[in-house]
Amino acid sequence: MQIFLIVLLILAIIIVTRIRIVQQARAYVIERLGAYKTTWGVGIHFLVPFIERVAKVVSLKEQVADFPPQPVITKDNVTMQIDTVVYFQVTDPKLFTYGIEQPMIAIENLSATTLRNIIGELELDECLTSRDVINTKMRSILDEATDPWGIKVNRVELKNILPPEAIRNAMEKQMKAERERREAILRAEGEKQSAILEAEGEKEAAILRADAKKQQQILEAQGEAEALLTVQRATAEGIKLINEAAPSDAVLKLKSLEAFASAANGSANKIIIPSEIQGIAGLAEGVISSVK
Repeated sequence: MQIFLIVLLILAIIIVTRIRIVQQARAYVIERLGAYKTTWGVGIHFLVPFIERVAKVVSLKEQVADFPPQPVITKDNVTMQIDTVVYFQVTDPKLFTYGIEQPMIAIENLSATTLRNIIGELELDECLTSRDVINTKMRSILDEATDPWGIKVNRVELKNILPPEAIRNAMEKQMKAERERREAILRAEGEKQSAILEAEGEKEAAILRADAKKQQQILEAQGEAEALLTVQRATAEGIKLINEAAPSDAVLKLKSLEAFASAANGSANKIIIPSEIQGIAGLAEGVISSVK
């Protein structure tokens, strides 16, 4: 009885230990008597004791392989160090398990040879400016080559491109010269714009000054014209009043005499006196003599 219980206990332990729970994003490759049997997905499974075994546990997540720098030679014979990053995902656990030995080493070597072939067709400047083209070509070649291994290459990125130190120094000098050239161009453009704005300001100021002077002259001319017109109107009004008053000849001659008297107080050296005024003057002298 005890032996039977012991056997049952051993069988129970064996059964419990042969239960497998497959987690999300994982796959179990199962072999039966050394041959591929099936691939387990997510869930609980039972492994037949002594007959079946888990050959490989495969992750179905997207994985990243960061490979060390590889020496490559460009078309113009420049040796550079380039390291790549490959993003891949296992799509067929069976092919991944039995398709190739050590898939990661195979992907690394394949990416290195592919990179050398692509870079060998490009010059240094093209390598530095055509990363997207290189990434696309490498992804296409690696994806096609790894398809029989149950691997899909999603992306390939060139992480770093390191030219020789002498070329890096030359590139830095070139970039510095280019920056200085752009700075000089921007400074010249700024000075040009400043000169243009200053000239436009002077032009506008001159125009405003000319307009102001013009307006001043117009206003002065208008003022003089209005003053002259006022004098003329006053003279016309005076003549009109005189005409309306109908003065006698004696009054007119007397007014003329007063006018010439005022003229005599001026700076003129000679005064021509009309005969009518001379008559009035003689008449005035006669009156004065008679009074004496």
